[in-house]
Amino acid sequence: MIRNNRHKYSISAMCAVLQLPRSTYYYEAKIRDNQDEELTALIVKIFKDSRNIYGQRKIKKELQKLGWQVSRRRIGRIMKEQGLVSKYTVAQFKPKKTTVNESEIGNVLNREFNQDKELKVVVSDLTYVRVKQKWHYICVLVDLYNREIIGYSAGPNKSAELVQRAFSSVKYNLNRLELFHTDRGSEFKNILIDATLETFGIARSLSDKGTPYDNAVAEATFKTIKTEFVKGMVFANQQELDLELFDYVNWFNHIRIHGSLEYMTPVEYKHRHRHTAKTSTV
Repeated sequence: MIRNNRHKYSISAMCAVLQLPRSTYYYEAKIRDNQDEELTALIVKIFKDSRNIYGQRKIKKELQKLGWQVSRRRIGRIMKEQGLVSKYTVAQFKPKKTTVNESEIGNVLNREFNQDKELKVVVSDLTYVRVKQKWHYICVLVDLYNREIIGYSAGPNKSAELVQRAFSSVKYNLNRLELFHTDRGSEFKNILIDATLETFGIARSLSDKGTPYDNAVAEATFKTIKTEFVKGMVFANQQELDLELFDYVNWFNHIRIHGSLEYMTPVEYKHRHRHTAKTSTV
């Protein structure tokens, strides 16, 4: 009450009316000020550690992990005071779609994006990034179970070789993969990719023509990558892009919390649910 009305009345008068020693008020005010400074510093750190990505909701979750119960409104006020603006506040440019292939393979996945088994369904897509004055491309493979990026590659050509190199970067046994789903870009449906899938016994699924929602998780992942990694970046060469992409994927899988994963990281979600599954069978 005193704090909210100190611009209208003297602190001494209000303390007298409330029969509160002035020393008590100043002591509590100092504690609150110190807490405000600590909270502000934490919010700034969390925001910077998120690579200027997290908004109020995710910062609130990170503060809860540290024992702080803070409203999103208060977090928003502090972010505004500190000039913290998430990259997601700026609209993204959408490039033109490439021509589709006419394969008879259908949409086996059928928008079943919530999977209960690791590596059962892997989805993929490509996006572009600027390297000097030219466009290069990024391909990632995403496990629908925990949204983990299990494979990735980057290069100057939007081709099947780029997709194959993403498969070659996967640390898991490729025989564990059951279904590979993508849109109908020609880089995903050709002899090279067909041979890779056949070798490891991986079934195929393609989105229906002109239906991006059939590959919604891959689309959403690349929206995230374009906002968090690609936006505003011009890499000096392919080597720099490769190093930065390696760092980003590691951060994405091990540090970045995801709203769709109960605000856990992909790796944390996998380990948590793997442990839960083991204990439930004991």
